[in-house]
Order: sequence, then C-alpha cells, then structure tokens
Amino acid sequence: MSTKHTAKCECSQLQRHRCKFQPVLPAILQKGPAFVKPKFGKATKSVADQAAVKRIFPNTYGLPEITFVKGANSAVAKKAVRVGVVLSGGQAPGGHNVIGGLLDGLKKANPKNKLFGFLGGPSGIVENKWVEITPALMKDYRNTGGFDLIQSGRTKIETDEQLKAAKDNLIANKMDALVVVGGDDSNTNACVIAEYLKQQGVDISVIGVPKTIDGDLKNKQIETSFGFDTATKIYAELVGNICRDVNSARKYWHFIRLMGRSASHITLEVAFKTHPNAVLIGEEVLAKKMTLGQIVDNLAQLIAKRAKAGKNYGVVLVPEGLIEFIPEMKELISALNDSLADNEAELSKMNTVAEKKAFILSKLPAKLADLMRSLPEGIASQLMLDRDPHGNVQVSLIETEKLLVEMIRTKLAEMKKAGKYNGKFAAITHFFGYEGRCGVPSTFDANYTYALGYNAAVLALNKCSGYLSSVRKLTKKAQDWECGGIPLTMMMNIERRKGKEKPVIKKALVELKGEPFKHLAKNRDLWAVEDLYVFPGPIQYFGPAEITDMTTYTLLLEQGKKVK
Repeated sequence: MSTKHTAKCECSQLQRHRCKFQPVLPAILQKGPAFVKPKFGKATKSVADQAAVKRIFPNTYGLPEITFVKGANSAVAKKAVRVGVVLSGGQAPGGHNVIGGLLDGLKKANPKNKLFGFLGGPSGIVENKWVEITPALMKDYRNTGGFDLIQSGRTKIETDEQLKAAKDNLIANKMDALVVVGGDDSNTNACVIAEYLKQQGVDISVIGVPKTIDGDLKNKQIETSFGFDTATKIYAELVGNICRDVNSARKYWHFIRLMGRSASHITLEVAFKTHPNAVLIGEEVLAKKMTLGQIVDNLAQLIAKRAKAGKNYGVVLVPEGLIEFIPEMKELISALNDSLADNEAELSKMNTVAEKKAFILSKLPAKLADLMRSLPEGIASQLMLDRDPHGNVQVSLIETEKLLVEMIRTKLAEMKKAGKYNGKFAAITHFFGYEGRCGVPSTFDANYTYALGYNAAVLALNKCSGYLSSVRKLTKKAQDWECGGIPLTMMMNIERRKGKEKPVIKKALVELKGEPFKHLAKNRDLWAVEDLYVFPGPIQYFGPAEITDMTTYTLLLEQGKKVK
C-alpha cells in the first residue's frame, strides 16, 4: 500500500550546506556495481552454540564470507529490480545516508531500479505501508540525522502470522530484496526472515546493515556500528562542557549516566575524549564481582581524597547498563526476567504495583527477595515493571546515577562521623541518551553509512541473502576501505529471552584485555586526582581533515594505533 510521504522539516543553514556534501566511496565501489564481483571465502560457523544455531537456520547457516573485488559483472545491470528498506530499532546518526547509498548504488547499476521504504519500522512490512524513495525525495535528507524519512519501529517479525504477512507483501510488491537497518536484535530478525523465505522457496534476498550507537554490534568483520562515532562526539561535547563548568565553579560533583544499553563502550569512548575523575565500566564490575556497596565505597574514598586536596568537585561517568553488571543485581534481574515471563497471565490481572511486587517477591529465592526489598522503592519498581519488547529490564529507565548519589551521601556522612571525611558534597545528576541518537552525522559516519548502503545494494544485486553489509579497514582513508558481506549466522549464539532459549547476534562487550580498556586503566588514576579535563567541543564539519575526519579512540586503539 503506497503511502503519501509527509515527513517534512525546515532546513537549517548547516543542513543546507551539509546536503551538498558528497560522501567518499571506497575505491572498489566507485565505478559502480557492474564493475564489482563477489569473492567467496570459506564456509563459516556461528560464534557459539554451532549445533543449535545450525538446527534453527539450516538454509542460511555456514555461508561463506564475501569480499568485493574488481571485475566485470554486467549481469547485475540486466534486469531492473525492486528493493525494500526498513529502519528498525532506535535511531542512530547516518540512517538517511544508508538509504542514500542504497538508492545511488541501485540507480548506478540500472536507472530503472527502484527503492521502497517501509514506514514505521518492520510493522510497515507486515501492514504493507511503504513509499517509493526517489532521488528527488532523497535530496533533502542526505547527510542529515534522524530516521524521519521513513521512521523506525521495534516490531519483531517472528510469529507465523507475521512472517507469512511479510512474505505475502514482499511478493505482492514484487520485491527482489529487503534491506534491514538495525542493531543486534533487528539483524537477528533479518536472519529469521531470510531463513523463512529460503524455507518457503521465495527468491527474495535479505541483507542487514549494522546500526547502533551503543557500539555492541561489532566483531573482527564488523569493526564498528554506525552512529557510535557521532553519538560519542555529541556526548563528549556535553560532558566536556560540564568538565569546564566543574573546573570553573569548583563546588559540584556531577554524576553522568550515558546511554549504551548493556555495554560500556560509549562511557569508555567519552572518557577518552574528556578525562573525567571517575569512570565506571560495567564489564569490569562484573569481572571483579563488585557489590553495589563496594562501588559506593570506592567513589566515596575518591571524593574524600579530592576533598582533602581542597577539591570538593568532580565528574563521574556511569554506563547505562551498570546495574546489570553488579553480580547480585545481575542475578536478581535474571530471576525477575524469568519470573515475570512465567507469571505474565497472573500479573496482568493485578491492578496495583504493591500487589504485583508482593506476588513477585513470593516467587523469588529468599536471598534475592531480601535484596529487592533493600532497594529504594523507585528502583525496585523500575526493575519489576519497566520492560522492553523482549521482556527484559529497560536499563535506560533505571536512574543508577541517583541511586549512587543517595548511597554515597549516606556513606560520606558515616565517614564524617568517624573523622575520615571533612569535605562538602553537593551532587548534580544527568542522563545523556536521546541527545545523541539523531545528531547530524560526523564526516566519518556520513562516509561510513553511505558506503554501507551502497555496499548493501551490491549484495542485493548479486542475490546474496542472509548477509550483513560489511565495510572494513576503517582507520584508513574512506577510499581505502574494504567491502563485502558477513553471514548473519556467523555472529549468532543462544541466549535466554523471556524465559526461553533463543538465537541472537552476540553482543560485543568491553574487553578487559583489549587495548581500549588497557588505555583507560593506564590513565584513570591520574585523571582521578588531577584536573586533566579535555573539552572537545562540537563536531566539526568543515576544516582540516585531521579534525573533520577523525574517528573514535576506541577504533584506533583496537587497530593498534597510538593515541594520546
């Protein structure tokens, strides 16, 4: 069902100039799809749980990796094709450039090729709501933030009815391929759709594109997800501004929680860019089996140490998913996930929060029930009631920074009575999340997303299905990037969701033996006591390449580059 396009917004001066920016394509793609051939590598296997993943995806498991090489490939231009694209999950800077690259790649192969955007996320496929994306329509959205061209959504196409409706609508609209732009859950869903279509004997390719500002969709083949670079630069500007305010006023402690879901990549990258006094990394907390009390004690000791030096101020970065990494809290959350899933019908009949809480407490082991009772009422309610579409705790709604401040204040009062602290503690809390999701993409992300979209077009034209668009060697200049496709099943493992074992793309967490964390460990003691704040300022879109084209410290460190 064709829908009239209504997305419209006023253009700023920056947007008007930014629309004129022409992303740099990797050299391998510059002549067009008809001059690119896929080179197939060895058969692959999933990152874990190989037998289970293969059983679930018998038609798409074991596909070879693809690298694009130069070579005549006129077959991709002979038949006009129709390709659908859908944006899935949370927004990330650069989504419009994925669509722009996809459109340009298709049109370069054959001007008669057509691109259609499904509206409102995956539900648009099931409900058959779409708009044709033409060069004229695309014109005002190039190099802009947001997903407003076709919007996004979090619907998962997983039931038999949804899969059949998606298949029927793709066939009815004569689609040759579907491109799913999303994170780990969305691309897991893309793999499910690809497998279903193969099983049904339907010749429609499904290709994923790695999107998430959280930075947790990456591996050796997918070096970073798009949007991470831009989002961390936006957050770093805000944190840097607070660092400068702290250094000017010298009377407040700022506790800043940063988006990032279950991984601490954003917090780590922002720390590199700003040098705060304390950086909590959830993965380290888990590895050291730290309790909530130990985290509070450590921060209280730091605050006391700085107060002794006359510094009653500082900046603390807190990852969004910290509470999940505290072993005692992780155990509680896991038990809650299972208990809430198992008793969903009974809970739906209850009218009050108190009634639901009492019921759940009765289902938990005594140790975990006591822990639940010890938490502030607001935190306990958030753990129990605020769930995401997958049935898991919505960590973004848990105000961990406020919990820490409350507990630190109590601890400092105890220390003051014992004569171990004689400072002043005034705290301000922040959460930076949505501020970073729809920013104007940095030059790195503008180039990267355009290449990912164009690369996805080449995969579609070569009838590759069950692949994730992959652009690699990202610390080099954009023209030197390598392109190809990675089998989606290659990144799969089995995890527990809503009380059941399900295949999902494995999340990439901060590696404590990796170079980025080692860099933090080497410098954080100095940052703790000295005021070595860095003020990165806003993203630069015009000027020297060393400023406009810079990428993340995380990526540089992971690829063996030296950073200050």
